[in-house]
Amino acid sequence: MKDYTNKVVWITGASSGIGEALTYAFANAGAQLAISARNQEALERVRAACKDPEKVLIAPLDVADFDSVPQVAKTIIDHFGYVNVLVNNAGISQRALAKDTQLSVDQRVMDVNFIGTVAVTKAVLPTMLHQRFGQIVVISSVMGKIGTPMRSAYAASKHALHGFFECLRAEVADEGIHVCMICPGYVNTNVTINALTGDGTPNKVKAESTAKGLSPEAFAKKALRAISAEKDEALIGGQEMVTVYLQRFFPSILRWMVRRLNVT
Repeated sequence: MKDYTNKVVWITGASSGIGEALTYAFANAGAQLAISARNQEALERVRAACKDPEKVLIAPLDVADFDSVPQVAKTIIDHFGYVNVLVNNAGISQRALAKDTQLSVDQRVMDVNFIGTVAVTKAVLPTMLHQRFGQIVVISSVMGKIGTPMRSAYAASKHALHGFFECLRAEVADEGIHVCMICPGYVNTNVTINALTGDGTPNKVKAESTAKGLSPEAFAKKALRAISAEKDEALIGGQEMVTVYLQRFFPSILRWMVRRLNVT
């Protein structure tokens, strides 16, 4: 694995779950860090728990507040002088049938998961192009590859990420910039608790499948290995990841299975 000493890593959605675990993993690998999320108090807690907290810059940000993104990016770049790795992790999930989901909820999920990720990336991209090095990491999902009931907006946002960043990868391949898409399966975080229901209120329930998933620490270890190896794509999870291969090689079988799933 790479030595990240003196490397600058910006992580969004760093206040909990996967983002928090990735923060600790990069900190332990020697990185200088900028960590962003909406909750500054939670970011302070994460920074205090890091190895060498003095190397961690707190940069509060709501990625869906698009107008504020360029200034936060400028603050980070001015502070460190450059960015080696951008980890686009901020996101929100959904738990409702499409027919029961208000359009405002579809918009919110797309704003956070897709447009927010694009906004952060575009705020950093000119610097990476100028310095002619950098890595853009996108935390997508197995739902960026397949679709199941009660995830229409979430799956759409993750599918959109793959479309955008596959294009971007090709555009910047000769500019010293690498794009890494990471697709988690079930990870034991609060993602299902915080997921939006049809009217936009939190789900407040942790799905059994999520509770049985990888620990955030185990996920972060695997993710850091994939990032360090500059993989174009990494699928990280358990048995649920077989659905990606079913979608690729036996799509009709997967569609038959999905219609019979007890999805929560």
